[in-house]
Amino acid sequence: MATATSTEAPPGTARAERRPRRLRRDGRYAWIFLGPSLAGLALFTLFPTAMALGISLFDWPVFGERTFLGIDNFTHLLNDPIFRKVIFNTTLFVVLYVPLNLIVSLGLAVWLGPQIWGRQAFRVLFFIPVMTPMVANVMVWRLLLQPGGLFDSGSQSLFGADAPNFLGSTSWAMPTIVAISVWQGFGYNFLVFSAALDQVPQSQLDSASIDGANPLQRFRYITWPMITPSIFFATTLTLITSFQVFAQPFILTGGGPGVSTQTLVMYVYNQGWQFLNMGLAAAAGWVLFVIIMGITAIQFIGQKRWVHYDV
Repeated sequence: MATATSTEAPPGTARAERRPRRLRRDGRYAWIFLGPSLAGLALFTLFPTAMALGISLFDWPVFGERTFLGIDNFTHLLNDPIFRKVIFNTTLFVVLYVPLNLIVSLGLAVWLGPQIWGRQAFRVLFFIPVMTPMVANVMVWRLLLQPGGLFDSGSQSLFGADAPNFLGSTSWAMPTIVAISVWQGFGYNFLVFSAALDQVPQSQLDSASIDGANPLQRFRYITWPMITPSIFFATTLTLITSFQVFAQPFILTGGGPGVSTQTLVMYVYNQGWQFLNMGLAAAAGWVLFVIIMGITAIQFIGQKRWVHYDV
């Protein structure tokens, strides 16, 4: 009668004794390879974050004596009408920008299917704004949109009337910043969605078409579930970056008119480098950190309801 043989080395044998030594050696090698990344994380992320929390508890001028305030900086922010307006501006930008970015990028990715001629050229064209420096793009748009610029001159020539003051009007400034930001940033999500759509099996779409499913039904019941991981990834990154918007309002409007387009990162910059109040700037930075972490946590909890990893 045949007996089963075990691949496990009996305790006390030389093979069993070598295994712990090999695991310890592999562990040392793992720490050696992880060391540079962990050192960079600690030096450039964890330490500055902890230092910012410490600074937020002080009246911390760039020059002069520092005074411990406890949570007074955070209390000041909550009672500051300008800071509340800044929170509203940032939220408004996020609410407008994120859906528009996702809709434009996903819509173009669906339109540029494999059957479209010149698909690769369109991909390159749509990604060019992402590759070019944001400051250069925003400066060009500022020249085009300012009074006397191309849009204003064209409106006077064609319609005999001035164009709206896109950058100097409280009604137009934020929508203009959102539109330029969408133009600047949709190309990245477009490539993410385009790659995800390429992974949808054409055989399943053809089978559904034979069974009588129209294009909308095929997208809803086949394509959408398969690309939800990519949509979740794009949504998460887009939300995080949109809360950190800075260059567009800073260059286009300087946060104006008044503070109608000033965002959280601009507020941190102004408090830290214009008013030299590092304590208040650090407190505002921590408010931004908590907001981003909270929304990201909610996204990861909520993804279980609509993201399909096994389709």
